[in-house]
Amino acid sequence: MDQNLLDFTRRALAAGVERGEVSSALKQAGWADADIKAALDSFAEIAFPLPVPKPKPYLSAWEVFIYLVMFTALYVSAYHLGMLIFDFINLAFPDALQNPATRTILNNSIRWNISSLIIGLPLFLFAFWFVNKSITQDPSKRSSRPRKWLTYLTLFVAIVTLVGDLVSLVNNALGGELTIRSVLKVLTVAIIAGGIFAYFLIDVRQDEQT
Repeated sequence: MDQNLLDFTRRALAAGVERGEVSSALKQAGWADADIKAALDSFAEIAFPLPVPKPKPYLSAWEVFIYLVMFTALYVSAYHLGMLIFDFINLAFPDALQNPATRTILNNSIRWNISSLIIGLPLFLFAFWFVNKSITQDPSKRSSRPRKWLTYLTLFVAIVTLVGDLVSLVNNALGGELTIRSVLKVLTVAIIAGGIFAYFLIDVRQDEQT
């Protein structure tokens, strides 16, 4: 945050200027709404002669570690869940030209994807529970930098996946290769990536409102 903005906000609040007036003056000076909100949010709204600063979230190795574990486990779980559903779709709607060895490959793939989910999904759920418990106990942790960066990275990965999914659907349609199997796979990716995108988008909106 710009130090001049923070210093001005502190002096204005110390002089007894209302927050709305401070915000209005900064807007007229050309400051962005997000910067103004961040500056005002740096000070608690409590009755005291001087502006009381709020504690700033700090970056700890443990915090980075737990968020990396949670989001990595999420990516692994989402990927292998999708691949597992793909395998079942391939079994339900087999390719007429596939050779007998394909069934063995599918069985091995199913076993591998289930194994990955057995490890990855509980790990994600535990890390997710731990993170939310920590935020409940200390709401300031919602402003964690690793959490914000990885959340936006997840939104980016999800939207890229959705766009690629739609491109694949259109490509198959234009090529006359739109089969039940291909449509089900596109829907699988859309549901998984769309669900992740929707959840974290709502989470980001909640952060902006707090």
